[in-house]
Amino acid sequence: MFIFLCFTTTAQEQTQCFLTDYRQTSTRRLKSSQGNHAFSIMSADVAIQKFSFPFTRAVKLSPEEKVTQKGCTQVKSSELRELKESPTVNKTSQAAGSSALVHNDSQKQDSTKLLPGADVAAGPVSVCDDASQCAVVSRQSFCMSVKEESEDQRPAAKRQLSSESAARSITTVKKSAVDQPGQVRSRVRPTPCAGKRKHRKDLFSDSEVFQRIDSHVIRTGLELKGKHVYDVKTIVHSVTRESRDELERLRAIWVWLCHNIEYDVSGYLGRSEKLSSLEEVIAAGRGVCCSYSSLCTEMCREVGIECQEVPGHSKGVGYRPGQSLRQVKSDHLWNAVFLGGQWFLLDACWGAGRVDMEHESFVRRFDDFYFLTDPEEFIDSHFPDEERWQLLDTPITLEEFERRVFKTSAFFTLGLRLINPHHFHVVTDDGEANVSIGFSRPTTFTYEVTQHTDLLHCGVLEQKESSSSSFGILTVSHRSMNLQLLPPATGSYDCKVFARLEKASSPLVWVCSFTMECPAPRAMEVIPENPYLSWGMRPVAASLGVAGCGQSAEVAEMEAATAKRCLATQIQPDILLCHVLCPFPGFYRLSVFVRDYEKTEMKFQNAANFLLHCKGKVFHLDELFPSNLGSACGPGTRTAQAGLSKFSHNASEVSTQQGKCNITFHNQRDLELHCTLSREESKAPTLPLSRHLLCTYTDSKVTVSVSLPEVGVYRLGLYARVGPGGEFSPMCDFVLRNSCALAGPPFPCMYSAWRKGCVLFEPRSGLLDPLSRVHFRVRVPGALRVSVVGETRTDLTLNKSRVWEGQAFTGDALQQLKLAASFGESGDMAVLMSFDTKQLESKD
Repeated sequence: MFIFLCFTTTAQEQTQCFLTDYRQTSTRRLKSSQGNHAFSIMSADVAIQKFSFPFTRAVKLSPEEKVTQKGCTQVKSSELRELKESPTVNKTSQAAGSSALVHNDSQKQDSTKLLPGADVAAGPVSVCDDASQCAVVSRQSFCMSVKEESEDQRPAAKRQLSSESAARSITTVKKSAVDQPGQVRSRVRPTPCAGKRKHRKDLFSDSEVFQRIDSHVIRTGLELKGKHVYDVKTIVHSVTRESRDELERLRAIWVWLCHNIEYDVSGYLGRSEKLSSLEEVIAAGRGVCCSYSSLCTEMCREVGIECQEVPGHSKGVGYRPGQSLRQVKSDHLWNAVFLGGQWFLLDACWGAGRVDMEHESFVRRFDDFYFLTDPEEFIDSHFPDEERWQLLDTPITLEEFERRVFKTSAFFTLGLRLINPHHFHVVTDDGEANVSIGFSRPTTFTYEVTQHTDLLHCGVLEQKESSSSSFGILTVSHRSMNLQLLPPATGSYDCKVFARLEKASSPLVWVCSFTMECPAPRAMEVIPENPYLSWGMRPVAASLGVAGCGQSAEVAEMEAATAKRCLATQIQPDILLCHVLCPFPGFYRLSVFVRDYEKTEMKFQNAANFLLHCKGKVFHLDELFPSNLGSACGPGTRTAQAGLSKFSHNASEVSTQQGKCNITFHNQRDLELHCTLSREESKAPTLPLSRHLLCTYTDSKVTVSVSLPEVGVYRLGLYARVGPGGEFSPMCDFVLRNSCALAGPPFPCMYSAWRKGCVLFEPRSGLLDPLSRVHFRVRVPGALRVSVVGETRTDLTLNKSRVWEGQAFTGDALQQLKLAASFGESGDMAVLMSFDTKQLESKD
């Protein structure tokens, strides 16, 4: 695995590099997010009338009797007789007639409410618009069919009901709820289902199963719109033509609504008259929430699906987090449908798109989440007026709904799980607040902290590419995300969390929101921004071959030269060691990038980001690492693959108090090697640093001897030529830290004839005293003659140990001494190395 690391830190202005001054940015004003986002449309007038009135007994009236009470509808006995003779009325009914009073809203509170679906002693008085079968009893397009129980049915009913409830009831219902041929009468009360409640996943695995139906509906919708077809019955039968069951018919209706009706923003804002009839809504292609719910109910009725409109509160446009809804009129309508023996919830208004209040426009965005949403997830954004429509085993209160954290549909589709906090309003403790979210698939997160705004969806970006906030620490572990929020000043803030699947290329989407109250901020340095979104090991790291870490993600940000000198990395086959030096107190960011070692065409991918906090001793700039330090320091993967092993120093940093050290290792493949020595120079050296290196090869063992001229930090680079004629490739770097004030002498200058097997025993210094005799001892394999050449020539003698030795006169400083050898019969001498002579001291 080839690993590249990037390191940046925050620092003060006096550093000699390009800096990001976080002390200034820490007091900058928070910027509000751009754009708007809406998941619901609010403030729609909801006109729901409940017509349910108990009667203690049947009343028989003469045809001439009339009811003159204001607000009532008169049903004459003659009309009842027509109903009695109609095929739709039970032939065994013995009642001569009755008068039903249907009160309007002004008298509704005076009558006892009969809850939808409540058990009654007598059958309901239904409404029908078929003149051949029913009598018209209302100017509001309602009609009633009366079904009276016969005398022989009364005892059975009385035995089943208590004396207090054994009374007849007459209920008027909407035309859309009336039984039609081939259809089942709509239930208006959720009924307990036998066994465990089914969830959406029990009906279908994912929305891909509806691809055929969805394509047909979208195509058919465009064709009908082109033909100016606005009749509900024609449309619903056209779009459901290819549906094979009740679920597919419902899906077709919902998809048509989401793709053909857009939210009437102008009507919502009161700038235009809201469309009333369903045909007008279809023709204009726009409507408010009640338009969606009414159309859904009517279309379901046409295909025999039980459907109800459910009024209630929603956390959409205009919603203020924390506001009390106790005395607030419900502002939204959605639907409940009866499938497979139980009720399910859906909202075509929220499934069609969102409202951009900044531009006062509707943004089409098909959201499949709101089709048969599970009640446990639906309740986070929709609270029905009637508790039973929560469809929960344990319903929640309105106060709990108000306190709940707002979650978008993306929160659930990504499979996220809120760990902490449980309520939307968070108060900091010692200037800190924490948010934790669990996930089952590798997920990328970021967040945004802005000054608090009243409206939940006002000025909110729905998507986000990267993080722009430095007021928190976001860490991602294997299965959870933790966000440590650190607001910069006292006040109220909005915190919005964004997420996406780790391998997705799309922008991050808004998943949940919190409000944060900070009574007193924590005094601390500003945290550097993290362009890679989260701190710690990223979930994708494991798939990149990176796992585990010796540091927790707890981190001044600087750039260019100084930043490069703060990090040394050692890459071993199974571990990466990062050595970090901090030149200033504060936080630092360390980012790790990886790619496959053998696939150089691949791009580096971010695997981890660590936040380091420097509180103690800092390093002076002269003590930092050399700027030209390579990414691989010390023995590791590269050296092992090249056949270099058994290093005397396994760490990447070597410290010496004498100014000298030897690094040894084995060269098993007999590679051609080359070493370099460098440092951050403040002035030109007297001699090149290459004179302070001496490489010795004996069999497979290599010794690199170093004699450092000054106190400081040096880079020792090791290179190898892997193939014949190829270039030298970097193997590893060592950081040499010298604390000896005494200057180490240089070595002799080496030449190409100095090859494997050659060993210099003495003199080791390449700078000799003038006018003195120096003893030479050297091993030169294969040499026939070895000489020291200066003002005169001195031949060395080969002893029994195969070492050439002898004494030579150095002369004055004007002359170099050269060590040369002859390897052939021709007698030509090749220079192995050269020695310099110190300057003669002048005498006064």
